[in-house]
Amino acid sequence: MRKAPILLLSAGLVVVSLTACSSPADSCEPEAMPGNASNVITADGDFGTAPTVDVPTDVYTPTTQSTTLIEGDGDVVLPGELIVVDYTLLNGRTGEVVTQSAYDEAAPTTFSPDSLLPGMAKGIVCATGGSRVAVAISAEDAFGPSGGNPQFGIEEDDTILAVMDVHRSYLAKADGFPVPVTTAGLPSVVTAADGTPGLTIPKSDPPTDLRKATLLQGSGDTVEAGDLVTVHYTGALWNEQTIFDSSWDSGTPVQFSTDQVVPGFADAVVGAQVGSQVVVVVPPSEGYKDVATGSIPANSTLVFVVDILGIG
Repeated sequence: MRKAPILLLSAGLVVVSLTACSSPADSCEPEAMPGNASNVITADGDFGTAPTVDVPTDVYTPTTQSTTLIEGDGDVVLPGELIVVDYTLLNGRTGEVVTQSAYDEAAPTTFSPDSLLPGMAKGIVCATGGSRVAVAISAEDAFGPSGGNPQFGIEEDDTILAVMDVHRSYLAKADGFPVPVTTAGLPSVVTAADGTPGLTIPKSDPPTDLRKATLLQGSGDTVEAGDLVTVHYTGALWNEQTIFDSSWDSGTPVQFSTDQVVPGFADAVVGAQVGSQVVVVVPPSEGYKDVATGSIPANSTLVFVVDILGIG
């Protein structure tokens, strides 16, 4: 980890909870299709900049629809992935802008589908990175069965219109295939269905050298020294048999450069492929050494389980 025990990602990165696609892009099935309501939405302006959206008033749809305005050539957004996206939301009844993201290239906003309106999440499944998508969201897919949001002047049956610029996506959890562990002296790891790892640390003295193993072998790009990586991780103290930090608990993956973390953590990540899950035992010499850091005592042996979700 960094020279502090907790790494916080820039605001906006949260966890995903859609059902995962069982296969890559070719078999992705859209959750919303083009229709009369989404087809009337036009948006001028370059991708990644706040668009000028033109829509008639009194646009209504009982089901969520999605139309691609700009076709990108990036990776397909599969259900269950973190997404970097800018958006502009309008009230379909009035045609007025309700809210929009910052459209700040230096501080992109990353969401999970369950942190968006359900209709927004539906509208971008199977979109490609670099695409601008127009979504007409039914009242129920916006604010639930009761519909409406008086705070924003949205009435019960109002359709919400969204123009979304999809920059890229990240995995929600490691999706690699299991690998037999042959390295001795490692804790055992059991992973829940949502990706959260559980650790069992041996009740013995910790190894004095760094030990690591790949638990799930991903097939994505390989992490190189100095890369900016996005991960989920759990960090534990060997002697205390306790968790000192976990991005799974907060529901927020973290993003950092591999040269910003303690050497043992970097050793586990560099050379691994996106989609992999790795476990590493970090001796004090490769961790925080003889310095107490937050809840980590001096001379602690650390254990990390890391899911590598993306690079950059």
